[in-house]
Amino acid sequence: MAKNNAQHKCTTCGHIAVKWAGCCPECKTWNSFEPYSPSTSQATGATAATTPVVPLDELSGHNRIERYQSGIKEWDRVMGDGGLMPGAFLIVTGDPGIGKSTLLLQVAAALAQSHDVLYFSSEESGSQLKQRGIRLGITSSPRLRFSDCADLATIIATGEAEKPAILIIDSIQNCIVQDDERQTVPGSISHLKYAGFLLMTLAKKHTITVIVTGHITKEGQMAGPKLLEHIVDGVFYLQGEDRWQVRMLRAVKNRFGTIDELGFFEMAPSGLQPVQNINAHLLSQATHAPGSALTCSIEGTRPLLLELQALCVPTKFSMPQRIVTGVDPKRVALIAAILEKYLQVGLSGVDIFFKVSGGCSIKESASDLAIALALLSSFFQHPLPEKSVALGEISLTGHIKPVSYVESRIKEANTFGLKTIFVSEEQQCPAGSDLQRFKNVYQLLKLFPAG
Repeated sequence: MAKNNAQHKCTTCGHIAVKWAGCCPECKTWNSFEPYSPSTSQATGATAATTPVVPLDELSGHNRIERYQSGIKEWDRVMGDGGLMPGAFLIVTGDPGIGKSTLLLQVAAALAQSHDVLYFSSEESGSQLKQRGIRLGITSSPRLRFSDCADLATIIATGEAEKPAILIIDSIQNCIVQDDERQTVPGSISHLKYAGFLLMTLAKKHTITVIVTGHITKEGQMAGPKLLEHIVDGVFYLQGEDRWQVRMLRAVKNRFGTIDELGFFEMAPSGLQPVQNINAHLLSQATHAPGSALTCSIEGTRPLLLELQALCVPTKFSMPQRIVTGVDPKRVALIAAILEKYLQVGLSGVDIFFKVSGGCSIKESASDLAIALALLSSFFQHPLPEKSVALGEISLTGHIKPVSYVESRIKEANTFGLKTIFVSEEQQCPAGSDLQRFKNVYQLLKLFPAG
């Protein structure tokens, strides 16, 4: 009996199964499998045509490509090396209502001063887009043209005909994809993958910088931009901090710049305005009190002065609480365990509440010393010396280790009058600062008379 090679393919995620199933094991969608037959070339391994390969110096293109600078300093910083790379495919994502459309409209207007820009809005009508532009104070320019077309094939055909320097689509999840071989719902997994492939081809083939926006719903149910991360050249998250109405643009992936680079914008009636000196904002709310410690964290290429706040109170529960925001809770628990082991302080019997002020987050280990000092300061109810910054990593043996980029950290601290720097005994530091060196955690107790 001849073997049956029929397969079934999920119309939502593209998963291929050897037989029909009611629920797709990959995306958990019901009744999404349809009969699928691999192409003859895939099934038989037919030989494809070859392509010429050449050495590096024979590849087409210039040795250095001029980037598209918008003049918006925070945007250009995050894009990397002073602006957008020609032919890049980028996605700007974030929660609904965070300000993605506002930011891109302002960027489009700034880029249109020296480059041709096409802006397609699949979410707003032409009249709504016009009202938004008037509110943001954007003046009409022949180099900046708009359309509320949502059909992706029409958008791509227009881009190929007009050949602008930058093409912006807001948003990719609302674009309509017409394809004879598939019937996709806007926002579905297969829709995003196929649309992303078409736009990537447009960007590379015609050297058009394509920027799209993508939503992440609060419930996380819609297929999000995570699916496009391997296709695009850059992924940028726009995040919010409600207390200051500050928006942070973070580079999560960037083939043409530094990852984890941050740009700061302040929400104003006229749109998102770049924050000229974010450290002034961060330090304006810093307090000199028990439990407060300052550190300097490197985000991309930018040093940020951050206040760490700790609160240690006797626990009323059988299991002490550990509530931490802005830093990995395991790191705070680990440092608390190191302090209790070597300094004999009873941190295991207190509730620990810890946060990074300003809504920022810290990933690097250079903040270990500041975390330890904040915990000890709160435990002994004794403030640290005023205008001091802690820079150091703490090992499991209780030793304090040096950190990288110390010159830029200390330079930024000195700019704001923070002269006292707590560092490792082995740290190589530039002259001119009041350094207090520590070899291990035992020496930290000299800062707290109660200890």
